[in-house]
Amino acid sequence: MNMIGADFSESSVEADGFRIRYREAGSGEPLVCLHGGGGLRLSGTHELLAQRHRVIAFEVPGFGRSPENDRSKTMDELARTMNAAIAALELTHYSLLGISFGGKLSLAMAMAKPEPVASIVLLGPAAIRLEGGAPPPTRVSPEEALKLLYAHPERVGPQEPMTPETAAKNRKISERLVGPPRDAPFEERMKSLQMPVLALFGTLDRVIPPEVAHLYKETLPSCHIIMVYDAAHAIDADRPEAAASVIDDFLTRGDKFLVRNTSSAIHR
Repeated sequence: MNMIGADFSESSVEADGFRIRYREAGSGEPLVCLHGGGGLRLSGTHELLAQRHRVIAFEVPGFGRSPENDRSKTMDELARTMNAAIAALELTHYSLLGISFGGKLSLAMAMAKPEPVASIVLLGPAAIRLEGGAPPPTRVSPEEALKLLYAHPERVGPQEPMTPETAAKNRKISERLVGPPRDAPFEERMKSLQMPVLALFGTLDRVIPPEVAHLYKETLPSCHIIMVYDAAHAIDADRPEAAASVIDDFLTRGDKFLVRNTSSAIHR
């Protein structure tokens, strides 16, 4: 079995004093992907989207193979760094896709530099969370993390191995920068985002439970909500075909994308 993302090339870009690694595949309109708190992990959703889009998946400084990042003090500082990375790739018009931690990061990036952002896709975003929910997957044993992340861990496929040291480094920066579950100033700033947003929530997600979906709908001016059945937190791994299909439709239609009452949940 081939490793997920085997067709993605690997490169790096210098931006804001960091060397930032990224994986890339496909052609067409750029889709810039920001990973969750566990670090860069490609999935079947990335592979399917790369059939029709230029998918660029960054490894955020402080995660994975990159050195520890003590320079980025806030999510806004990290957003400026990632916007600089996009500028270094000479991208002038693109969409953002953010998973969990990367969901909040992508929103911060768009708030700092909205002009080139055509649309935003959020998967189990961590910008608005419930108090007292399940612990983040970075805070539990590997076995419990699998249960929290995936409804179907058997679908994940071979991945790059992660050392305990890398996992600890990922946990340190993600927990330091993600902020509190409810961040009133950040949520107020979210109201300024005018581009179309698609937010997907797994019906089995205990990390970012689907009950928070209405808060995104109420906060973001142009937000479409999709509930993905039989998916936990890692929607892109649990339901790659379903996620890629609706994301591609959203990216293609933009402002014309409509979620009807009969189609706001993905069952199959």
